[in-house]
Amino acid sequence: MREAVKPGISTALLDEIAESVLRDHGAIPVFKGYPKPDSPDYPATINASINSELVHGIPTPNRILKEGDIISLDVGCTYNGFVGDAAFTMGVGEIKPAVQRLLDVTEQSLYIGINASIVGNETADVAIAIQTFVMKHGYSVAREYTGHGVGRDMHEEPQIPNWWPRGKLQRGWKSYPVVAGMTYAIEPMVIAGRPDLVELDDHWTVATKDRSLCAHFEHTIAVTDGAPIILTLP
Repeated sequence: MREAVKPGISTALLDEIAESVLRDHGAIPVFKGYPKPDSPDYPATINASINSELVHGIPTPNRILKEGDIISLDVGCTYNGFVGDAAFTMGVGEIKPAVQRLLDVTEQSLYIGINASIVGNETADVAIAIQTFVMKHGYSVAREYTGHGVGRDMHEEPQIPNWWPRGKLQRGWKSYPVVAGMTYAIEPMVIAGRPDLVELDDHWTVATKDRSLCAHFEHTIAVTDGAPIILTLP
C-alpha cells in the first residue's frame, strides 16, 4: 500500500492491494465484516482515513488521493489463529513541513509507548508517556479511541489509552499491570487542533470536529521480561 500511494489513486485500489497481499500469504482480513451495533458491518479490508479523518475511513472508488493529502492506513488480519493490527500515516506526494512534523511526532509517540511497555509499569504509565510527549509538542490526543489487547480476537482486554486523566485512579478508568506475555496494540491518534471528534454519516468514519489534520500509527507488541517485541514490523 505504501508503494502505491500517490496522487490520483483511489482508496478502493489500496484496499484491493491489502486484501490480495493478505490472502496470498494465507491470512484473513479481520476488519471485513466487523460488526457494529445499529450500523452495517464494516465493508472493507482496511481503514483509509484522509486528512481530518482520524480512524475507520471506508475505502471507496470515488475517494481519490490528491497532492498534499495525508492518509492513515490501518489493517488487521488473522494468521494461524492469531491477530495482528498495525497502522501508519503518510503524505501523498509533497506535504508541508508542518504536516510532516505532525506525522513525525505521532510516530515517535508510538515508540514512546512501546518503550514504556515494560514489566513494572502499568497501562496508565504507557498512556501518560504518550500523552506527555504529544502535548509537549503542542498537539492533542484522541481520548475516546484506544489501543487494545490483541490475541485470538482483534479487540481484547485491556484497553491501552493514549491519554489519561490527572492521577491514575479515576472513576471509570482502570490501570492494569504490564506483565510478560501480554500482547497488545498501541495506537496513538494525534490531532493538530482540538481533541473533539464526530462520526460521519457512513456510521464508521470518525473525524476531528474542527476538521484539523490528524495522524495515526500503530504496532502490535509482545511484552517480555526484557524489551518489548514489535510483532508487526515489515
